[in-house]
Amino acid sequence: MIMNKDIQHYNDTQSAIDREICNLLSAGINLQLNEEESKIWHAHPVWFIDGNPIVGYSKLKAGIRLMFWSGADFEEAELKAGSGKFKDASITYTEIEQVNLKNLARWIEKSKVIQWDYKNVVKRKGVLLRLT
Repeated sequence: MIMNKDIQHYNDTQSAIDREICNLLSAGINLQLNEEESKIWHAHPVWFIDGNPIVGYSKLKAGIRLMFWSGADFEEAELKAGSGKFKDASITYTEIEQVNLKNLARWIEKSKVIQWDYKNVVKRKGVLLRLT
């Protein structure tokens, strides 16, 4: 799959180390979600399945945060659950050597079968329903 040009631009605007991390993450995600929609959403690269956000990453002060919208239910020690209001979980990278592509592939596979319906959360006034 050809890299989404907006995501490539996002990656290209990062510092050298962060750009390496972003390029590796986007390549790994594209391998697993090559038929799915990807775009810049709320200023960050995000991949969707049937309009539902699945995985994305963003630049934070602490590093590059890889986030899975339904990751809190993956039962993966490396992923830290978010605020508790939603079902997100993430991991933050500061060096490219920290990125484990086998873990990334496993988490993406889990994201295909464990999904909460973020696409309709506004319509449901903040109530999340499990899709799969």
